[in-house]
Amino acid sequence: MRSFNLNYKIPKAGLFWIFCTCFCINVFSQSIHADSTPHSTKKEALSFLDKQKELKQSKIWPFIKPAEFSKNLRENVLNPFTLYEGSFTNFCGYAAMSYLAFTYDPLSYVKFMTELYDKGTADYNKIHFNPSASIKSVAGTLRFKGKLDIRPADQLWFLSLADHFKGYINFFNKNYKQGAEDKLWAAVNFGKFNRMVKTLLRYNVEGKGSDLLHPGIPDLVTYINKRLTSGTLFLYLNNEFLYKKNENLKPGIPTHYIVLLSLVKESNGSLTMTYWDYGFRSLRQLSPAFLKRIVFGISLCTIK
Repeated sequence: MRSFNLNYKIPKAGLFWIFCTCFCINVFSQSIHADSTPHSTKKEALSFLDKQKELKQSKIWPFIKPAEFSKNLRENVLNPFTLYEGSFTNFCGYAAMSYLAFTYDPLSYVKFMTELYDKGTADYNKIHFNPSASIKSVAGTLRFKGKLDIRPADQLWFLSLADHFKGYINFFNKNYKQGAEDKLWAAVNFGKFNRMVKTLLRYNVEGKGSDLLHPGIPDLVTYINKRLTSGTLFLYLNNEFLYKKNENLKPGIPTHYIVLLSLVKESNGSLTMTYWDYGFRSLRQLSPAFLKRIVFGISLCTIK
């Protein structure tokens, strides 16, 4: 299974300064209005792609072939659950957010991607993207990332999002350099994730939690299940703990975003959690205490 790649070195003093000086606990609480009506449909998105003239090779994105690009867009519209952030990358935050775009507003997504490929710049819900020259020269060339290697549209999408949106965690990593997709440059802290969903995708966001401290919710299972019925729920958790075979509750930090699909309390007191983890659905049994230990952030997203 994939985990957050902490392949970087920061002096302990520097790490302490980042977290203590730049970090403000990202606890959000906003009024929400549950609504499952999508902004657009798969049919509209596919119809738009069908009406486009055959894409020509872009000089702006020299390593992305138009046929593979179009195929990738269609796959995302038809099968959002097949999206994969790539082996050893830190794209999981962008991949999690993409679930909302592909599922509830695929038309805006394909329009944006088509224009970005054709012109090199584009607006997504009034947010202007103009990827840097380094992004335009690397998109389509990422290798040894699993299925992401053969999905150039996903490479363009993830790289452009990481290039545009910044959080305090990107303070010393603002510009792309070779291999940055595996390091802090591509990382998404809790506040940044909620901001992207709210501003880019036009969602209401109710978030509880932070990058360092647990939400502090007494009855976490009840809290989560109540919100599962209201919208799309994301959990920000420690991925290394999640995939260990035993519940080794050592101190840790959040490293991964998942889309929570269901959380069922069994008769023996254990929990069965079903979630989307990029490329497939997963099933995990764990105790309430273990769940409380691995969860650092909860984001409920509802359509405006």
